[in-house]
Amino acid sequence: MAAIDPLTAGAVFVATAATDAVYVMFTSAVVARKRVPAATWSAIWYLLSSYAVISYTENAFYVAFAATGSWVGAYASLTFLHRPPGGPPVGAAPE
Repeated sequence: MAAIDPLTAGAVFVATAATDAVYVMFTSAVVARKRVPAATWSAIWYLLSSYAVISYTENAFYVAFAATGSWVGAYASLTFLHRPPGGPPVGAAPE
């Protein structure tokens, strides 16, 4: 196994955190039945996740950074993007 590069590990962590935050936005747009925002969030989601996959396939230890980033991204997006009950879902921009 190759040594872990801290810069790559950090980038994988950030990419997966952002990926999960974008996934929450995507899901919210789907629930709100907003086609354009859902499609846009989906495209961003795949761009971010592809970086993480390409990065950690060269060293399996990067999966741990990806999983941690994923957890942080989902937690942070649900914490900081919370809307009050009855308000529009996060990511549900008007079409």
